[in-house]
Amino acid sequence: MKVYKILGLMSGTSLDGLDLAYCHIWENKGSWKFEIKASKSISYSKEMLVELKDAIGLSAEKLIELHNTYGTWLGEQSLQFIKDHHLEVEYIASHGHTTHHRPEMGLTFQIGSGQHLANVSGIKVIADFRTNDMALGGQGAPLVPIGDRLFFDEYDFCLNLGGISNISFEVKNKRIAYDIGLANMILNYITRKVDLEYDEDGRLASSGAINETMLKRLNDLQYYLLPHPKSIGYEWFLEEVLPIVEETEDTIENLLHTSIHHVCDKIAQQVKLNTKKKTQRLLVTGGGALNSFLIRILQQKLGQGTEIVIPEKIIIEFKEALVFALMGVLRVEQQTNVLSSVTGAKKDSSSGVLFIPN
Repeated sequence: MKVYKILGLMSGTSLDGLDLAYCHIWENKGSWKFEIKASKSISYSKEMLVELKDAIGLSAEKLIELHNTYGTWLGEQSLQFIKDHHLEVEYIASHGHTTHHRPEMGLTFQIGSGQHLANVSGIKVIADFRTNDMALGGQGAPLVPIGDRLFFDEYDFCLNLGGISNISFEVKNKRIAYDIGLANMILNYITRKVDLEYDEDGRLASSGAINETMLKRLNDLQYYLLPHPKSIGYEWFLEEVLPIVEETEDTIENLLHTSIHHVCDKIAQQVKLNTKKKTQRLLVTGGGALNSFLIRILQQKLGQGTEIVIPEKIIIEFKEALVFALMGVLRVEQQTNVLSSVTGAKKDSSSGVLFIPN
C-alpha cells in the first residue's frame, strides 16, 4: 500500500495567511484515508496583505513579478517548515493565492509560481489546479468537493466558511457544489476598519443589531438568483458588496451583526432547499466555524432538523490544505480530482501541473 507524504499549501480569499498541512494519504480497499502529521498557519505581514489585496489592480508585468516572488516565498516557507519538523516530503501541492477569478470570461489566476516554489524547495510541486477545468468550460471552482466526497462522505452537507461560503452534497450519486456567497470576506473587511484582523468569537457582532436596509440590499444581490454551477471571487465583492457596506452609516457592531444574519440567511436557504430527509448532519469548516456567534445564528435559522458538526480544530483550519494535498496525490495517480458535476465543465478531469525542481 503506497502512502503519499505530501505537503498541502492553501491561501484563501479571506487573506488570513498561508496554511501548510503535511499529510500522509493512502488508498485502502477503494477508500482514501489521511493523517495530518504536522501543520502551521503563517499570517501575512501588513505589507504582504496590502500587496495581495491590491494585486487585482496590477499591470500584467507587475502581476507576473508578484507571481514569481510569491512562488519563491512559498518555497522558502515550505522549506523552513520541512526543516523545523524534520519531514520527508515527496510532493508539494500548492493552490497558490487567487488574485483574479472571472469564470464568465473563462479566466482565473492563482499567483505562486510552481517552478519557483519547486526550485527553492527542491521538491516536486503540483500547482495550477483550476486552469484545466476552465479550458474545459468549467468554473474552475469550487475544487474542495472532491475531498468532501472521498474523506467526509458521512455528512449530508459540507459547508466551508472561508472568505466565501461554499457548500457540497450528493444528489443521485453526483456531487453538487457551489459558492453560496459571502462569509469572512465581508466580516474581515469591516473589522479592519477598526484595525482588527477578525472579530473573535463574533463578540462585536453579538452586541449589534440588524440594519434592515443593509440586510435587504445584501439579500437582494443578483448572484443569489443564479443557478449553479456558480462561483465568485474578490471582483464580485469589490463591485457588488463593497458599495453596500460603504454606503451604510452605522456602527461596526451593527454592520457585523447584519452581515452575519445575511450570511446565515443564505446558507440556511440553500440547506433547506436541498434537504431530502427529516434530519441531516452539516459539517462546518473554515475560519467561520470558530465564530461561535455565527454558528449560533446559523443553527437558529436551520432549525432542529439539521445538526451542525464542528470537527476538531486541525480539520477546521487545515481542511482545504489537506484537500489540495489529496488533489496532488490524485493528479500523480492520474485519477479524477475535479468534478464536472460541480464546476459545469464538459467532463471530469485530473488537473494540476507538475513542476520539477532545477
